Amino acid sequence: MPNDLPAGATGVLVLADGTVFVGVGVGAVGETVGEVCFNTAMTGYQEILTDPSYMAQIVTFTFPHVGNVGTNVEDLEQVAGTAETSARGAIFRDIPTAPANWRADADLPTWLERRGVIGLAGIDTRALTRRIREHGMPHGVIAHDPHGRFDIDALVAKAKAWPGLENEDLATPASTLQSFEWREGVWSWPEGYAGAEDGDVEAVVVDYGVKRNILRALASAGVKVTVVPAHTPAAEILARRPDGVVLANGPGDPAATAQWAAPEIRALIDSGTPLFGVCLGHQLLALSVGGQTRKMEQGHHGANHPVKDLDTGKVEIVSMNHGFTVSREDLPDTLEETHVSLFDGTNAGLRLKGRPVFSVQHHPEASPGPTDSLGVFRRFADVMRNAKKGRG
Repeated sequence: MPNDLPAGATGVLVLADGTVFVGVGVGAVGETVGEVCFNTAMTGYQEILTDPSYMAQIVTFTFPHVGNVGTNVEDLEQVAGTAETSARGAIFRDIPTAPANWRADADLPTWLERRGVIGLAGIDTRALTRRIREHGMPHGVIAHDPHGRFDIDALVAKAKAWPGLENEDLATPASTLQSFEWREGVWSWPEGYAGAEDGDVEAVVVDYGVKRNILRALASAGVKVTVVPAHTPAAEILARRPDGVVLANGPGDPAATAQWAAPEIRALIDSGTPLFGVCLGHQLLALSVGGQTRKMEQGHHGANHPVKDLDTGKVEIVSMNHGFTVSREDLPDTLEETHVSLFDGTNAGLRLKGRPVFSVQHHPEASPGPTDSLGVFRRFADVMRNAKKGRG
């Protein structure tokens, strides 16, 4: 049935249980369905919205003031694909403000419209966030119509019919279709993004939905970086004779992706090649050696997550973005836990005993977020160098 909404309403979020949030539409016109989550970061909205790990999700920003630094062509995080390989929608407390930053080349609403991303502003994001915390991440439809015409019943039905992220392999559509070399380092003031020098070790990055800043962090650690598609066989990767392999981040259910990825990861492990996993890559590593993953109620999405390094006792504040987690209770004897979340005690790092293989659940590339854990890339570079010396 047609809606009966307040005058001036041009955007809605409709959840599968019939809950409706009414506000002002921004960005692209239309409607899209996805899993609704919240992110607690105070900065980095462009990096968040272009992170492929948010594919098929609608991101609610808990920080009320978004848009003040605008957007630019340099800070996109996705490497491959179109806007469909990142967040489907964005929800804000306030209407995005005009940009006031020297790097901006567009305002946020215009940028969202160009990318086909639907935005909704002017709703009570605190109420929505509390709902997610209490009941989990719901399926929802975000819609924007400048004339305020919405069929709420049809939108509820669309949200109910969406199957969700469980059992969905999204790493395949998020991945690049061809191999390429990466030649850019991390950003620094006032130079901007640095050009990468020739590295003394080479890593192959398996792209399940990799972020650019992971590639930049590797390059800045003295690593020559080659990115390959997600379905690249282990034999083809090993034929390149890399000094190490990185299992990248990405979207979707890790158990679904592991159905085809786990045998290749096991072959990489058996070769003795150093291996490093990030986020989805961390989960796939665990699954490939007998671990288990499970869906989380609200996930971890933010740039203020405390993680404890169990080896050193050090606590790092890190960036996180995942809706699935490795089950601590089902770790095989071959895996050793190295990091744990201090928010809820979930696993945040693993090491394969007797092998140069380790992984982290968080995002050490810090884009957005603090740089506490950025050193893990230098650590992996050193592991590759030591392995290379041993072969020599």
